[in-house]
Amino acid sequence: MFRQDESRVAGGVSGNARLTGAVAAALLVLLAAEGVTIPFIGSLLGPHIFIGMLLIPPVALKLASTGYRFARYYTGSPPYVLKGPPHPALRLLAPGVVLTTVALFGTGIALLLAGPPSNTLIFAHKASFIAWVVLMTIHVLAHLLELPALTLPDWRRGSGEARLAGAGLRVMALGSTVVGGVVLAALTLSLTRAWL
Repeated sequence: MFRQDESRVAGGVSGNARLTGAVAAALLVLLAAEGVTIPFIGSLLGPHIFIGMLLIPPVALKLASTGYRFARYYTGSPPYVLKGPPHPALRLLAPGVVLTTVALFGTGIALLLAGPPSNTLIFAHKASFIAWVVLMTIHVLAHLLELPALTLPDWRRGSGEARLAGAGLRVMALGSTVVGGVVLAALTLSLTRAWL
């Protein structure tokens, strides 16, 4: 009963894939903006911190949507088992992607809360960033070509593809996490002053 209701309301496996794809596309844009600040970290530290905090809710949504697929597959949900697992290399890569993501954002938050000087935390943040970039580059390249097909249908009106159940919920979830990120970043501006 729940599985049928879930498919009707949220689009099931396809809905989860679309949500994951849409969040990934948004993250690519936000991470590119964050990446622009890195070579100029001295003068762009404020924007670096703001964008970093803004990224937290969308990253959490991406981890939740992929974690949900993982859980449904390994608990034997027939639609998720039928879809199958990701490529074996990507399955091996996944724990590293998750751990380095948590380390990167965790050390960033710790730096913000601890304030300067925090040489040990700065080193940990830089080291986790290097490991994260390597793993994330592989992850992104493996999924890049499928992003348009996953992302665009929910944003088109009148398309047959857009009628998949839960399109409005997926758009709202993505929009809410970005707005939540802006609010979180704004609320932590006072902590940024110590670093500036």
